[in-house]
Amino acid sequence: MPETIDKVAIQLKVNGKLYSLAVEPRTLLVELLREELNLTGTHVGCDTTYCGACTVLLNGASVKSCTMFAVQADGAEILTVEGLAKDGKLHPIQKAFGDSYGLQCGYCTPGLMLSTFQLVTKNHEPSENEIRKAIAGNTCRCTGYQNIFKAIRLAAQNMKGA
Repeated sequence: MPETIDKVAIQLKVNGKLYSLAVEPRTLLVELLREELNLTGTHVGCDTTYCGACTVLLNGASVKSCTMFAVQADGAEILTVEGLAKDGKLHPIQKAFGDSYGLQCGYCTPGLMLSTFQLVTKNHEPSENEIRKAIAGNTCRCTGYQNIFKAIRLAAQNMKGA
């Protein structure tokens, strides 16, 4: 007979909305976001932290949600790609990725956008090396990265003026 696992009560704020949930201790943060909160913009790619498709911001820092337990996020504030747009209006990062053709299949794009958000909210004029370092944990298999770099520079410029 399978053993029942006691659930743990957690509270977290996701995209500005407070949630009180009971989760199994083994529930991954990416599973909570996708399956419980229906925020499917956070993707599961490799389950090893390599690809970065599952990147979200936890208290302002990028984390790989595929290898983090949901209980570790108790009391935290999380930003997913769905939280970037406001009132139906694209965030400057989202607009820059579209305007610069910084995406193709789109699978890696949410993670790249959140890594970009972490960078450009602190640095409106990132150097090429700073951009490379900021997205080093995100892998894109479709592009040559040049349009992604262009999108990040444009996003930084647009956010500087905002």
